[in-house]
Amino acid sequence: MAIGPVGPLALLLALIWACKAAGAGTKEQVVGEVGGEVTLTCRNASWQAVQVDWFHGEPGAIPILFSSDGKLPSDARFSLVANSSLHISGLRLEDEGNYTCKETLNATASLHRIQLLIASGPGQVNVNIYPTTALLNGTLYAKRHDILNFTCTSDSWPVPITKWDFNQSTSLQEPFTEVSDTLGYFVLYNISPRYQGNYSCLVTNPLSGRRQTVTRELLIYYPPPLLPQCWAQTSKEGSGGVQLFCSWPGGYPHPTLQWTDHENLSLAINTTDRADTIVVTLNSTHLLYRKTFVCHGSHILNQEDQTCTIQLESPSVTSDPMRSCFAGRTAILTCQSTAGNPPAQITWLRNASQPKTVIRSGGKFLISQNGSVSTLVIRNCSHGTEQGYYVCKAENPLGLKEVYVQLTVTEPVNIAGIVGAVVILLLLGILILSGVILYTGPRLCPKGHMLRNRDASDILVLMDSEEEDLPMETTGEPALHQAVANGCFPRPSENSHAKVPTEISLEEIKRDSKPTV
Repeated sequence: MAIGPVGPLALLLALIWACKAAGAGTKEQVVGEVGGEVTLTCRNASWQAVQVDWFHGEPGAIPILFSSDGKLPSDARFSLVANSSLHISGLRLEDEGNYTCKETLNATASLHRIQLLIASGPGQVNVNIYPTTALLNGTLYAKRHDILNFTCTSDSWPVPITKWDFNQSTSLQEPFTEVSDTLGYFVLYNISPRYQGNYSCLVTNPLSGRRQTVTRELLIYYPPPLLPQCWAQTSKEGSGGVQLFCSWPGGYPHPTLQWTDHENLSLAINTTDRADTIVVTLNSTHLLYRKTFVCHGSHILNQEDQTCTIQLESPSVTSDPMRSCFAGRTAILTCQSTAGNPPAQITWLRNASQPKTVIRSGGKFLISQNGSVSTLVIRNCSHGTEQGYYVCKAENPLGLKEVYVQLTVTEPVNIAGIVGAVVILLLLGILILSGVILYTGPRLCPKGHMLRNRDASDILVLMDSEEEDLPMETTGEPALHQAVANGCFPRPSENSHAKVPTEISLEEIKRDSKPTV
């Protein structure tokens, strides 16, 4: 009773195992590359197997690809290894697919399935950055503020993984983008110098893991923003030469600068350099007066050259011919260089007689210069030591010019003393005038009633005569009273009959002439 159930179950398990062995078999993946070779191993094959057949697909649906019974394959690239494994050389993309190994042993067939994947590339990786221009060494350059397109193409199977990397010379690698496509593409707008560096496109085959990288160096160019600047300077002390400077900064790469003279001088210059500033030294200055030199600047992004011109000339100087100061005060002398190229060096000297003494800044003297104006400040100037002539000398390699300034030192005036003296004199004059008036009496008496209105009565002046001595005596009191009223006092006289002018108004005469009631 116990054996019955066990027998059918064991039979069922045996049938399931036989079905799997005969139908499903096993399956694995093998990767090969185009042009390479691969060996497909039949895992279930036994050394006791009677026959091993290989199919490129499912058995029965396609003919036998290769058999161990000695049948030759149709393709010489196929061969059998160890009487069971299939070897394929010179792989092609069309070799990809499912392969089946069928083993026959004791009239029992077992199957083993293998999936063959073929990888190709990556190959022919091409990096393109546009719009750009290539230099002779292959480096690309673009103009600042442009819009740049970046593409990376490759020949790969299956579809590769494409990644862009950016590496500046002073920074670490920075990934830009990563895509799974045969075309890696992105755009940069308003390109700036910070995007200058190496751009690398990394293409990876996802099946084989094979990689290939192509790098392009990109430079961002931009011209100088301003025009070239030219100027001249005196060479080092003692050389007596002139240095011509030409500067055109602010661009990348450096511009090409060239000094030329557009006159056929015996001392011709033709100096060229690729830099922001170029300097040329001229020693024969006696040939350079009023000569013109031109600096030509060119940049790879500029279609036309830019120039600047410089003309050499001897100095000229102006100053006030006379200056003055009070003793103990400060004197300021100024001197201005009005011409000269290269700019003249201004020096102050004392006195016009030989030997001339160069004035150094310090102590009582302070020398300063602002642009082309030189100022000499003399502190606490005195009549004996600082008064005299001063020389302002302007000199450059093409000549020199001197101008003389006379400094006069005067003693300060005591203003308070002068004002006091004037006041005393005025008071003294007033006192003298008052004394004279008091002393002279009626001789200087002003006419009475000088401030009387014009409508007032006229003044009658009577003069005594010898014939009228007696009446005058009787009428002298009114006249004397009138004189006293006018502020005039007669001087005593020995002759009582002297003629005394009397001023009597008409109204008083009329009043006195009325009869008495």
